[in-house]
Amino acid sequence: MIRQAATGAIALLLLLIPIAAQQGARVDPGSYVVEKNVMVPMRDGVRLATDLYFPARDGTRIEGKFPAIMERTPYNKDGAANSWASFYASRGYVAVSQDTRGRYGSEGIWHMMVDDAPDGFDTASWIVKQPWSDGGFATLGTSYPGGTQHALALSNPPGLKAMVPVDAVSNAGYFGMRNGGAFELRFMNWIFTIGAPLGSRAARDPATRSVLEEAAKNVRQYLTALPIQKGLTPIRLAPEYEEWLVYAMGHAENDAYWKQPGFGVVDQIANYKDIPVYLVGGWYDSWARQTTMSYMALARSKRNPQKVILGPWIHGAHTRSAHGQADFGPSAAINGLEFRLRWYDRWLKNVQNGVENEAPVRIFVMGGGSEARTADGRHLHGGAWRDEKEWPLARTRFTPYYLHTDGTLSPQKPAAPSGQTSYDFDPRNPVPTIGGNISSGTGIMLQGAWDQKCGDHVWNCKDSLPLSARRDVLVFMTSPLSEDVEVTGPIDVKLWASSSAVDTDFTAKLIDVHPPSPDYPGGIDMNLEDGIIRARFRNSLEKQELMKPGAIYQFTVQLYPTSNVFKAGHRIRVDISSSNFPRFDVNPNTGEPLNAHRRMITATNTIYHNSAHPSHIILPIIPK
Repeated sequence: MIRQAATGAIALLLLLIPIAAQQGARVDPGSYVVEKNVMVPMRDGVRLATDLYFPARDGTRIEGKFPAIMERTPYNKDGAANSWASFYASRGYVAVSQDTRGRYGSEGIWHMMVDDAPDGFDTASWIVKQPWSDGGFATLGTSYPGGTQHALALSNPPGLKAMVPVDAVSNAGYFGMRNGGAFELRFMNWIFTIGAPLGSRAARDPATRSVLEEAAKNVRQYLTALPIQKGLTPIRLAPEYEEWLVYAMGHAENDAYWKQPGFGVVDQIANYKDIPVYLVGGWYDSWARQTTMSYMALARSKRNPQKVILGPWIHGAHTRSAHGQADFGPSAAINGLEFRLRWYDRWLKNVQNGVENEAPVRIFVMGGGSEARTADGRHLHGGAWRDEKEWPLARTRFTPYYLHTDGTLSPQKPAAPSGQTSYDFDPRNPVPTIGGNISSGTGIMLQGAWDQKCGDHVWNCKDSLPLSARRDVLVFMTSPLSEDVEVTGPIDVKLWASSSAVDTDFTAKLIDVHPPSPDYPGGIDMNLEDGIIRARFRNSLEKQELMKPGAIYQFTVQLYPTSNVFKAGHRIRVDISSSNFPRFDVNPNTGEPLNAHRRMITATNTIYHNSAHPSHIILPIIPK
């Protein structure tokens, strides 16, 4: 059994240095020198701590003008020394690593993402005025630092010539922070385990830090005791973090707040600087759908090359080929440092390496492996890289597969005038999250591809049964496939449903059901993608509207995109339920204001699958 890291320290280390240390990049220490803690002034007088890594020869700084590569991070700029900064400095760049506002060595008060456009602009203005600058720079960063890149581009800064946002925060009101109106609880975990106790103003006091660290150890208990109320948990000792968390958990409308620079790209695309951008994402990344949304918006509106690569990766792990319980083969991993270097060399040094002529879309199509058990206990799911011209693929056949009363899933539309399935959704006993598009999940969630079976590896499982055995999980699946079926692209689930409650949730999950094999005699129910819709946001993510109990409504559950070959003999399966915890916050079914409920009630939810209400999943099938 592949288990998650036992402590937050291991996973946090991987988060903070996702680029180089895992790749064994070798750098001569004498090929760069560093100037630490340069305090760069912002327009309001706040100063941001910044480290500068200069090209050197035999330990002596080389004089001259150089292009720069910058990362703006909340995860401690010092981590750049052992990951990316020395690599690029030794290759003729000035590496600029900066703590974002209010984090680690920087002054000011942290606010989630929203200061990164003006602060990024001011830092860019400072860079191009330095005597060592040749007037141009590019950016680097994964996750939050990917989001700071998008925020910077939306400020139209001087000198910015190229970017490589990896698994970047973007379009957070659609997915990522709010998702179909629900809240992604990984950000509660981020506040409790990373934001408040590591690098915050409050954590600079050892006594306060110890209290915050104790709260981090108890985050599972806080998750089961939601809602979070202002002033009533130890997070109050880090007030800016508490303020954001309480606000974000209660503010579900995808309005101007979530669409502003720092959170949004697609709604700000006209303001996005027209420069070459190479987006990196993964099918199991927490920002996969947002990455494709950003790519489509940029590709439509910008003249400069816009490219995207999508691998089988979990968050921040494009240098690895095995994720969760699946191994995708050695070709699945890429060398992130070298990958970026070609992009920077082309646009900052005018090296004619031809990168701009390569396919705009490169995808890893998962599946096709032997499914044998590897030495480390994973199954060899396999896969292969393929170049494409656009996203979604122009040749996609968006094919509805319908839910049927007998639990089957097929392209045939239900013919009977009646057909429905009801289940009781008790928010006190939510369906546990087992893998998926997760980040900042250390201690509370598994990442990537996992057999959908409970056990002691999932902290909130109460048994060792498959999720399909639960009464509140409706399972619909095809017969064993007679030939391979490739599914590549975005996925929507259209449901006709009703509830006894005025508000509830509906969830959907796409699963590749592997048949029994010598290594896996029970088969494998491998998750691919999932999604949720909060009923009060069924008509619009911008406006709440409660339901009338018993009335039938149409719902759209948007799953993240994927690319997977369902091999002959496998089954395509869709699970429908009303919770996926702690991936998403649990709906109390009461209709009370979000993050302010005092009650929980069991809702009887009904999914309709008949000729008048043909619930279905739309699969993006790629013809052979």
